[in-house]
Amino acid sequence: MQAIKDRKKSTLRLVKPIEALKKVKVKVKVKPLIGSDDYYKHVEHYAQQIRNAKDADEIIRILDLVLSETRGLQFSDEVCAAQEQVKLAEEKIASMKCELEQLRALVQVDQMTGAYNRRGLEEIFNREAARADRSAQSLCVVMIDIDDFKLINDNYGHQYGDNVLIKLVAVAKDMLRPSDIVARFGGEEFVILLPDIEMDEAIAVIHRLQKKLANTRSLKISNQFLPVTFSAGVSIRSFGEHQNSLINRADIALYQAKREGKNRVVPAS
Repeated sequence: MQAIKDRKKSTLRLVKPIEALKKVKVKVKVKPLIGSDDYYKHVEHYAQQIRNAKDADEIIRILDLVLSETRGLQFSDEVCAAQEQVKLAEEKIASMKCELEQLRALVQVDQMTGAYNRRGLEEIFNREAARADRSAQSLCVVMIDIDDFKLINDNYGHQYGDNVLIKLVAVAKDMLRPSDIVARFGGEEFVILLPDIEMDEAIAVIHRLQKKLANTRSLKISNQFLPVTFSAGVSIRSFGEHQNSLINRADIALYQAKREGKNRVVPAS
């Protein structure tokens, strides 16, 4: 009899907290359910944005949004029935994003030297220029031209000339900071972007690059060491200055370096 009374008391003790819990209101944020029509409208909205995108970067950004929002939606039973198709669509979107990133890398890089090409340079310059304006920091542009490159090709062949270009980029990448950018502007001309650096320091950096390239022993032909030199013009960007203006000033300084005897670095006015 006593055991039965104890069980009743225990039950009463359990019932009271349960009844109290029922009165507690828990607020849970639940996204509204969407049906198939709404889902396809959602997809079409992003498809239209992709069609209007101007470059691969914008498409990749939109694909990121599609993936994150699609995974966060709460679907109706109608859409959940096609869950496998939704999953496959997500996988295709992720694969497309990966392929676009690889394609973007290919179209921005000079395939022979591994430096950025002019398209890649333009995109990176715009990014660095915006950052420089935002942070009130400097941005240096160096225009480089290998000295007597036509004679190198004529005397030693185009294969050796190509090796000189490849070596210049390899030496520059090895010596410069991770934030510095090397781009092939055309032929034997290269542009180097040096963010957050002043003129004197930029000139010192390019002098070191000249010395390192000239002492590169791998540039041999018939076991003969052939030192390679280059001339350079350096310009510091003014606030809001356009890429073409900055490169043009560096180019004028470069040709002054050529006139003064080559293997020189000249600051732009």
